[in-house]
Amino acid sequence: MPRLFTGLEIPQDLAMDLGMMRGGLYGARWIDVENYHITLRFIGDIDDATARDVHSSLEQIRRKPFEVTIETLGSFGGDKPRAIVAKAKPATPLVELQAQQERLLRRIGIPPEPRKFTPHVTLARLRAASSMAVADYLSSRGFFFSRRFEAQRFVLFSSRATTGGGPYVVEAAYPLG
Repeated sequence: MPRLFTGLEIPQDLAMDLGMMRGGLYGARWIDVENYHITLRFIGDIDDATARDVHSSLEQIRRKPFEVTIETLGSFGGDKPRAIVAKAKPATPLVELQAQQERLLRRIGIPPEPRKFTPHVTLARLRAASSMAVADYLSSRGFFFSRRFEAQRFVLFSSRATTGGGPYVVEAAYPLG
């Protein structure tokens, strides 16, 4: 049974720049640079027939390439931080692509995504990192400059059912344009 999700791949030069943010935070489990991506829609563990339906639905999407801006570093989890992320600007084309995927996947019986879409690249998952340590980490990296790339396609990824996922495999690619 595959575990699937859709996403945008991060160009190698940007991934290397983001990879330079690794280190200096106790309790962080840093994500491998080759696994950086922006998740559009988590699908989950599904059977092969449903996976074929997912692929057929995603093939219907027709959108133009668009610019994605990675704006800033941040964290998720508030007082109990759980991740260090590079946040992407929720620009209209990105949000519309995610919303269209949500609609198409619901039509074939995939349960709705309960979380609000917040585009980001996860850099580290946190265990036992204090909110103060995370704040110190982020303030010491205030030199991060926003970066842009053009999304030319989105992909259907598969992952292992392990903590932290990865390695991720591109099962199908859907060109934009």
